[in-house]
Amino acid sequence: MEKRLFDYLYEQLEHNPLARAFGHKRNGQWHYYSTAEMVQMVNEASRGLLELGLKPGDKVATVVYQTSPAWVALDFALLQLGVLNVPMYPTISAREYEYILRESESAYCFVGDGDLYDKVRAAQERLCGSLKEIFSFAETHPHLRTWNDLLRLGRQAAHRQEEVDRIKANIRPDDVMTLVYTSGTTGYPKGVMLTHANVVFNIESIRRLLPFQAGDRVLSFLPVSHIFERAAVYAYTALGGSVTFTGTDNLGGEQGDLKTIRPHFFTTVPRLLEKVYEKIVDKGRELKGLKRALFFWSLRLTEEWYFGYRPKGLNALRWKIADTLVFSKWRQALGGEVKAIITGASACPVRVMRTFNAAGIPVREGYGMTEAAPAISINRMEPQGASLGTVGPLLEGVEVILEPSEEFRPGEGEILVKSPGVMVGYYKQPEKTAEVIRYINGERWLATGDVGAWVEGPQGRKFLKITDRRKELIKTSQGKYVAPAPLEAALKEHFLVEQAMVVGDDLRYVTALIVPSVEGLRNWCERHGIPWTELSEMLHLPEVQRRYEMLLERINAQFARHEQIKRFTLLPHLWEPIKADGSEAELTPTLKLKRRVIMEKYRREIEAMYRQ
Repeated sequence: MEKRLFDYLYEQLEHNPLARAFGHKRNGQWHYYSTAEMVQMVNEASRGLLELGLKPGDKVATVVYQTSPAWVALDFALLQLGVLNVPMYPTISAREYEYILRESESAYCFVGDGDLYDKVRAAQERLCGSLKEIFSFAETHPHLRTWNDLLRLGRQAAHRQEEVDRIKANIRPDDVMTLVYTSGTTGYPKGVMLTHANVVFNIESIRRLLPFQAGDRVLSFLPVSHIFERAAVYAYTALGGSVTFTGTDNLGGEQGDLKTIRPHFFTTVPRLLEKVYEKIVDKGRELKGLKRALFFWSLRLTEEWYFGYRPKGLNALRWKIADTLVFSKWRQALGGEVKAIITGASACPVRVMRTFNAAGIPVREGYGMTEAAPAISINRMEPQGASLGTVGPLLEGVEVILEPSEEFRPGEGEILVKSPGVMVGYYKQPEKTAEVIRYINGERWLATGDVGAWVEGPQGRKFLKITDRRKELIKTSQGKYVAPAPLEAALKEHFLVEQAMVVGDDLRYVTALIVPSVEGLRNWCERHGIPWTELSEMLHLPEVQRRYEMLLERINAQFARHEQIKRFTLLPHLWEPIKADGSEAELTPTLKLKRRVIMEKYRREIEAMYRQ
């Protein structure tokens, strides 16, 4: 029989039981569960869920700010009972919780710390009893039943283990196992129906590509509400990894979790890598004299690096000096034992990829989407299997065709994917499913909405390059198409830019909204003797405006005339995935731009850029 996702946990117990299988920090101390303890907890939770009256096909929602072994145990318990886990983002509004809980018909919801209970409770009040009860993973809500109460319920129902085993035996690989509500950039999210087989395909494809050994340490800090990290946790279980869950608040520094855990692997998103890069550069700027000169000499050295680069002669000596005195310190800051970092969800700046890899920190970029469960392509660990600026070769078993259009440059096309990972469809939304599932010669293809091109890499190998989102292509009033992603990526690569959005649809020319990097701008002002006051005041200084004009001049030189940014506006407020005042956020939970929201919020600023 083909695998179901919970089979990976039982295989770990049988073939490679770990004393430290899943861990997290509790009351300031690291606490770990063995594989055997995890299996016991999963079965106790399963019996407790049966006592609640749940049956195969029912739904249970979950929402946490930080993953814990308890969340993983609940997930495995739901999987082996055929109950669908509906993981929700912690940063969405009560209105969006209400929508997801109503559409999914979730009977129960398990919440983590913070304001999550209040938001889910506000949604529950409008659901007319369809959400029966809210459980808490923590003991912070005295009036709620908790995860521990569920386990106690399961221990008291030991006689139901045969029923658990019977249900588990009848779970099929093609059974839907989850509804993952995508963080749409417009409108309400859609519930992606994924089966065991969808995700197992990804795990079996990826496990052959990683230099993973049983017992390797893994740090997990991305939200499991996204299928990227959730599939990664299943993969670590399959590979026999020791997984430690943490948040993003205490990763770096001498006492940070990276140095404490010394991970061999972790998954991340580009923005976190960018922040690490920026901190490294900022520390370099704080150095004095010879140390500062050596730092920036080493940083410039990385600009010549590419996958497969092998310095020789005097150049090899230069690299050895840079590695001993500078790069080795960067590796130690990440724990000193990283074998691979996998990044996805959005494009990683080439500058960041190049610098980390040149310093001996292996970072590989992949590409996927929730509807593909999630991986489509990934750069391999061997040098000939990776190429900067691309998302790598396709996974074995994945097929891609590029559908051309007059909107695209020659060689480009919308990426259509056929693979065992492609979703069943969107829950209760057949018309939305029909928009993205296309039948070509009787075969089922997923239209990703991404625009891509093939790039020839080492040994003639084909690498996929993402050039833009089809839905985000700008068409100026002159009838010219402009891809905003490359322009925005070029802007964000600069130390003076934190965020950027290109504007120009149905307008005469292209403009940009730019959120400066406060730290980068402050450092530049200090170096040029410009006194720092309030950010909103600094952005209007002629010297600052001129500095950003110079940046645009340099970037525009890389693009065709109709693509060039003619005007810009500097904005003093960072775009966020959640707003304290309850207003609509400018970013999705996965940090993608909500272009419609930003356009509406800054309508006056945009209009001003087009006045004569």
